[in-house]
Amino acid sequence: MSAGKGTTVRFDPAGRLKGSIVPPADKSISHRAAMLGGMATEPVVIRNYLEAADTTSTLDAMGTLGAIVQRGPDEIVVRGTGLRESSEVDGPIDVGNAGTLMRLLPGLLASQEGRSYTLDGDASIRKRPVDRVAIPLREMGASIEATDERYPPFTITGARLRGIEYTLPVASAQVKSCVLFAGLTADGPTTVVEPVPSRDHTERMLAAAGVSLHREGDRITVTNADELVLDTITVPGDPSSAAFAIAAGVLVPKSRLLVKGSGANWTRTGFVRILQRMGGVVLGELEDPAGDGQIPGVEPITDLDVAHGSLVGTVVEPHEVPLAIDELPLVALLGCFAEGETVVRGAEELRFKESDRIALVVDGLRGLGAEIEATEDGFVVTGTGGLRGGTIESHGDHRLAMLGAVAGLASREGVTVVGMDAAAVSYPTFTEDITALLRR
Repeated sequence: MSAGKGTTVRFDPAGRLKGSIVPPADKSISHRAAMLGGMATEPVVIRNYLEAADTTSTLDAMGTLGAIVQRGPDEIVVRGTGLRESSEVDGPIDVGNAGTLMRLLPGLLASQEGRSYTLDGDASIRKRPVDRVAIPLREMGASIEATDERYPPFTITGARLRGIEYTLPVASAQVKSCVLFAGLTADGPTTVVEPVPSRDHTERMLAAAGVSLHREGDRITVTNADELVLDTITVPGDPSSAAFAIAAGVLVPKSRLLVKGSGANWTRTGFVRILQRMGGVVLGELEDPAGDGQIPGVEPITDLDVAHGSLVGTVVEPHEVPLAIDELPLVALLGCFAEGETVVRGAEELRFKESDRIALVVDGLRGLGAEIEATEDGFVVTGTGGLRGGTIESHGDHRLAMLGAVAGLASREGVTVVGMDAAAVSYPTFTEDITALLRR
């Protein structure tokens, strides 16, 4: 593995990966911890916060809105303004490349009566639609004005909100979280109906903060809250980042890895369950799916024992997609090495991430020797036992960069990743961690 000009990095075939690895802190939970800290009435201590560009944008945004953010070597303390007292600001709030921030923060801003806020970001963010959060917030009484009616920059004008029942047209933890945030200050209960379950970090944090929150089947209901009271949030390892090390451990011959401290929340372990179904050796204590009733205010953590082994193709059905949405590019990579066909259906959401991940994953893997075809809502991979190698462009998408890195380690000839610095968005030390495993 060697760095070239600019951000180009070469990943040569690995003989084996051996040892233990600690994935970076969970990106989704870090975003939410910073936002909940800014919405709380008492100081919130956040431990193991992810230090990356996207999550820094969230801390900066909360500071712009009046929260005091104290960064220490081992923890971050956020002293918030409460649910209804965000500061007025001069100029747009810059979300950078953070799609989670862009879609969750309007839920708080919509409740700031009589105050207007504009959200903007980089060139990639300006291509990502916001109409799916604008529609329910308008129903609740807020005003949303977007560029071309659906893109950033867009302006939210807060109002006295009313509770609604909103059925998500597509399962989305980000849209769900936005509506639940708005529901904290709305008159009457607010209910979100999910077509299928999505990650539930927001619900768990709100439960820990003392909010009245209830799940019944596909319905999550929140009621008006006077305040949020949180003490300490410890962020677990990110299952989505851990997935890249897990995939490398399964694909690189003779490998044996221990992935330590990964989040085991059942709404985030869909990738591991898919991989196990394909025959992958991944052992650990995963949380069982939740039933109806009160939502737990904790995040489970586990160690995962991973070993190389042969794989068989599988079909990922639409109801599985929300629980593995960020890891589906890795499922495509696994399919290249598996026996038979691997099919992913119902994943059209991938076309609206940092990039059109269906198109770019298919083009990228095909350039490395894969037999893969795109569909409207996913892809079909015919396993050939491996990949030749070559060059892959990240197009500024961190998951595509890390996909190329894992492909290189498992390929016959190696892979050059152009734009590897994109990986720093959620896994700043990926290259260093893999290098350490190769030396053991």
